[in-house]
Parts: sequence; structure tokens; C-alpha cells
Amino acid sequence: MNPSDPSLFGGIVNALGTGLPHLLLQFAAAVVLLAVGVAIYMAATPFRERELIAQGNAAAGVVLAGAILAMAIPIAATLATSALVLDVIVWGGVAVLLQLLIIVGVSLVFHRLRATIQHGNVAAALTLAGTQLAVALLNAAVMIPN
Repeated sequence: MNPSDPSLFGGIVNALGTGLPHLLLQFAAAVVLLAVGVAIYMAATPFRERELIAQGNAAAGVVLAGAILAMAIPIAATLATSALVLDVIVWGGVAVLLQLLIIVGVSLVFHRLRATIQHGNVAAALTLAGTQLAVALLNAAVMIPN
């Protein structure tokens, strides 16, 4: 393979021309799914994360960071295993919905968690974030075809 071969450069440009738009479309779909999921999460949770974080509540920051990562992990698994943008949208949407349901379920089971996090209890926040991330990893694993 000769680096000065013009056909090599042409092949690279051709690959970029066909692959880059697909990559950008899938990435955009994933970012939109993540943004929508986080927006729904913030609207559905009993916390006012932005206000608490603005007040310096580290526990609220931990919980929000955990939720964002928990949404992103299964979406990333969908990106890694899907060739079609429609697959990314459908399975990414399913992943986000499942994450939201789990988060609501955990909040119902551990109803006192809300008050402890609002009072800045970082240990409680880490427990919730850890649960969210554990579910996200399981969610991502089932999205990967065998």
C-alpha cells in the first residue's frame, strides 16, 4: 500500500462521504433521545434538581449525573449494535422508557430517599445513582444481540 497512491485518498474520501452523514444522523438521534429522556426525568421526579444544584446540593448533582449516565448507557449500546437510525430511535426510546420506569419505581419504593437527598445526603444520592447505573448496565446488556 503506497500512501501517495491517489486511489487510497479517494477511497478515504468516499468512505467519509458515505459514512459521515450516517454517523452524524445516528449521533443526533441519540442526543435527542438523551435530551428528551433527561427532560422527562427532570419533569417527573419529585426533585427540583436545577434549584438544588444551584444551591450547592451535591446530593442532587450526584442523582442527576447518575440519571444522565443511566440514560446514556443503553442508548450507547443501541448505537453500538444498530446499523439503522430507525433501530436507534426505537430501541433507544425503549431503553429510555425502561430507565424512566425503573427510576419512578425506585422512588416509590424508597420514598424517604427524596427528603434525604433534598437535605444533601450524598450517601442516599450515591445509592440512588448506583441503582440507576446498575439498571442501565442490565438494560444495555439486553439490547445487545447474542
